Amino acid sequence: MKRPNKKRLGEVLQERGKISSDDLKTVIAEQPAKAIYLGEILFERGLVAKPDIVMALEEVSQFQYVDCTSVSVEPSALAMIPRGAAERFPVLPIRHERGQLVVAMASPQDLAKVEELRFMTGCPISPRLAFRSELYCAIRKYYADQSSRSPEAASTKESEWEDVEFISTSARQSTKEAVQELQADLRQRKTPAVQIVSEVIQMALRKRASDIHIEPRLAETAVRIRVDGVLRDLRTIPRTMQNSVTSRVKILADLDIAERRTPQDGRFMVNIGLRQVDVRVSTLPTQYGEKVVIRLLSSAQKMTFEDVGMSSQLSATFTEMLSTPQGMILVTGPTGAGKSTTLYAALTALRKPSVNIVTVEDPVEYILPGINQSHVNAKAGLTFASCLRSILRQDPNVIMVGEIRDVETAEIAMKAAQTGHMVLSTLHTNDSISAVARLLDLGVPSFLLGSSLTGILAQRLLRKLCSCHTVQKATADFRARLAATGTKEFPATMCVPAGCEQCDFTGYKGRVGVFELLRFDEFVREIVRTGGGSDEIRFIASSHGLRTMQDDALGKLAAGLTTLDEILRVLAFDKVAGATCLRCDQKISSSFRFCPSCGTRLREAPAKKRASTEVFAGYPS
Repeated sequence: MKRPNKKRLGEVLQERGKISSDDLKTVIAEQPAKAIYLGEILFERGLVAKPDIVMALEEVSQFQYVDCTSVSVEPSALAMIPRGAAERFPVLPIRHERGQLVVAMASPQDLAKVEELRFMTGCPISPRLAFRSELYCAIRKYYADQSSRSPEAASTKESEWEDVEFISTSARQSTKEAVQELQADLRQRKTPAVQIVSEVIQMALRKRASDIHIEPRLAETAVRIRVDGVLRDLRTIPRTMQNSVTSRVKILADLDIAERRTPQDGRFMVNIGLRQVDVRVSTLPTQYGEKVVIRLLSSAQKMTFEDVGMSSQLSATFTEMLSTPQGMILVTGPTGAGKSTTLYAALTALRKPSVNIVTVEDPVEYILPGINQSHVNAKAGLTFASCLRSILRQDPNVIMVGEIRDVETAEIAMKAAQTGHMVLSTLHTNDSISAVARLLDLGVPSFLLGSSLTGILAQRLLRKLCSCHTVQKATADFRARLAATGTKEFPATMCVPAGCEQCDFTGYKGRVGVFELLRFDEFVREIVRTGGGSDEIRFIASSHGLRTMQDDALGKLAAGLTTLDEILRVLAFDKVAGATCLRCDQKISSSFRFCPSCGTRLREAPAKKRASTEVFAGYPS
């Protein structure tokens, strides 16, 4: 069945005898030049009485009319939309009604504007019809009244956020325009969503946070921050504001605000006073909505080995390794262990006019002047391996690869280390020695490892005690827990975190690194080339001065920099299952092929003997 055509405003007025055919034709001819609706022209010209126009408009548009000259506006509703946005649409927020925000609009049938208002306010929108001229008068009246009611609060709010500046890293014009609108909102009282995003970022930076987690839950949305590697609660957001806050962050990061079913990644910059912060955004759909994680990367980072916690002896050894003309140095550890900071400190030490340094990262975290930095782009086919091949044609002296993820990247990097280049990279392993096993598992030949690697640095970050800590006599429980780590030195005192305003009552402020540097000398290279196991490498390296991360951490405990609880939270003190050589009675690891003391070749003893004594028998080879 064919549906009847929808009547137009002029037709309805003509049928009711409110306007002549000639007057209607004249007004329609003027309309394109004025670029406003027909009803507004009729209202301005006085050709039709206002009640007649209102009745016809309600019939045609199916929206209820609101007289903005006499309507009562709720202050809480007015605060949902800033004045700049209200004038741009134009729109006047009136009241909250059954969970919806009632707004008067000149074009309530414009679904795109209604949807944008919903994203902006975080509330469903119930549009009403209003004349444009009446809207502008009402906006000037009510927003002026709102600012005059509390001038002190308005000036305080303005001064609190005026130093916040969002900068898009996208080249898309649409996003630039969106960010400019956000800047305008920022200067004019801002929407609640913009206030929340700005406030959360500022509070996180004040508390030295590295990450912000916006987590939707059943009844509310929780905001947590990661400070010194530990998550803590910051605040909660009403459930009704969740989509609005998420949309604000996604607009800044140039993400698709309409796509909520797939994860997205983006970034933008924030200027707060003289401080510039690189912000990375990651979204993930969950059962209650999109979870957003914001990583804050400040450009003002310490870039020396001593500042990250290296001892003077370790710093001198690591600097000596960096001074070699070729080779490969790996920095290992889990995510958040400070590997990138250590690599940038190494690049800062190597940076000089006579050295060409090229990096390939995913993404570029810190901008270093005088260094050529590039980032991978999987969509464009630019991977670590393909970018590394191009870098080798750029006449580099030093190459930094953000991460070794596959055998192709590993082999290219190691071959580059053999052909006159210094190569720096990272790897995700528990310690320096297990990095060798990881590379072998990737498929890198053992001879290539032995001839390319200069050293492997493993690291973790421990929270440092705040100056408010107290020193007490060591308790029996403290000594017992310390003995379980295998240490033979027991201090007479122990440091106990207290808590103050400076450390946000946590007892810890800042972090210090603990390190383990494995040097590839001729002994270690020989074991790697011949396929030796991790325990053999560890034994030889320990006999030549390897200091483990656990030893470094216990040294910082003795120096009063951290606590035993923090060490045990970050580091594992696993005891290696050992055995005994029956020839020289030497305790050794069960993965050894030869006894390190007497050189006896080892193999398992008969079953009944092993069951009774749990030892490995040594037989001359």
